[in-house]
Amino acid sequence: MIRRVEHGWRLRELMAARGMNTISDLIPHLADRGITLSDSQLYRLLSGIPERINLTLLGAILDTLDCDFEELVPVTVTATASRTRATGTTDTAALARTDGIRPARARIHRPS
Repeated sequence: MIRRVEHGWRLRELMAARGMNTISDLIPHLADRGITLSDSQLYRLLSGIPERINLTLLGAILDTLDCDFEELVPVTVTATASRTRATGTTDTAALARTDGIRPARARIHRPS
């Protein structure tokens, strides 16, 4: 079984729920917590899902929005069946035999 972990990023939604609609609304709140980011860095946080994030920044965002990690980053785990691989051990002809006799392995000798 293969488990796939996917995550979302709800920063823009949580900001809108708290009355913050632009990047400039978030900048003073982060500055109060010692985080200084450029406008382009904040825009990338708002527009896409970050692959990496500094824990100090993450903590400041969670404190600013007064939310939990699960609210900001919803995680979903989906399980899919793994592919079965043919190993060569399940021979249908051998399974059909009920006497339990298996053929002997052939040995090849060099001519003398």
